[in-house]
Amino acid sequence: MGRKTLLLAVLLGMLLGVGAYTFHYAEGFSYLSTDPKACVNCHIMRPQYDSWLKASHHTVAGCVDCHLPAEGVEKYLAKAINGWNHSKAFTLQDFHEPIQITPANARILQDNCVRCHGEFVHEQVAGATTAHGAIRCVHCHRTVGHGPSVGLGGPGRGDG
Repeated sequence: MGRKTLLLAVLLGMLLGVGAYTFHYAEGFSYLSTDPKACVNCHIMRPQYDSWLKASHHTVAGCVDCHLPAEGVEKYLAKAINGWNHSKAFTLQDFHEPIQITPANARILQDNCVRCHGEFVHEQVAGATTAHGAIRCVHCHRTVGHGPSVGLGGPGRGDG
């Protein structure tokens, strides 16, 4: 075995070892589930989880029901993108506090509101998923998913 091959094997082994340890430490397999408790693996999400427990939808909708597309490739792509963004933000500590939803995730949230409640509210939300600047369901129903706005400092620290 040549020196270059040995060096490559050692570097690859280190990379795999660090990756496996990180995946284990971050409870990586839990993110493959739909259990809302997986969302509190990072302590920064505790206020959102605690407020979800007190919100009106907690008995009928978990985190993934609102925050991921319902099915297909889009669901797993969004889950992967969110996982990457969250792990990067929490590792580098470069996220806004309190956490704010991204425009892409706000569209997913709106689509899921309409998916579950579309027949009931069809006339009120016509065009709400496509029109720029349209009023979103959470404009009026902000506390449905998470109860009162919270952040690390508790209620009243931000817009939620």
